[in-house]
Amino acid sequence: MKHFDIALFLAPGFEEIEAITSIDVLRRAGFHIATVAVGTDSLLVTGAHNITVTADVYLQDLNPDKLKLTICPGGLPGATNLRDDPAVVDAIRSVVKNNGYAAAICAAPIVLHKAGVLKGKKYTCYPSFEKQIDDATYTAKPVQVDGKIITACGPGASIQFALEIVRQLGNPDTAEKLKSGMLA
Repeated sequence: MKHFDIALFLAPGFEEIEAITSIDVLRRAGFHIATVAVGTDSLLVTGAHNITVTADVYLQDLNPDKLKLTICPGGLPGATNLRDDPAVVDAIRSVVKNNGYAAAICAAPIVLHKAGVLKGKKYTCYPSFEKQIDDATYTAKPVQVDGKIITACGPGASIQFALEIVRQLGNPDTAEKLKSGMLA
């Protein structure tokens, strides 16, 4: 089985722009990112705007102890589907416990909140979802980094979010080259 450094969770109703942009940018940067089907018995996962994506693996096929990062795209009901899946929450906790990163965009910081990894951190999310998070500091920035937690506000921040992930994973020069090459 192929080794993956990063897992991007795809649950039915995920926000397509946020997911695909993250996948694209991280693969351009040379990372081994797995798209992970969650909450479905098929690798085909349909997003919030009826775009179907074929995931690489199922969640049970990943070893969270070998991951350096988990990514949760937003979208509804995608973010709530991720939040309500105990295996996703456990995988995020495991990666963070092992000194890895957790990233979430749009509505998906509610997943990080459920995993308990936002406690005491600064974060951002899609406006109004901060009302569901009571133990962290909402900044309303497009992208917010606090330690190994990376969050972003929504679809319009997708490229900035993905480039920040590349920077945080120790590749600032690659992030700048990608930014320039994509005219971002």
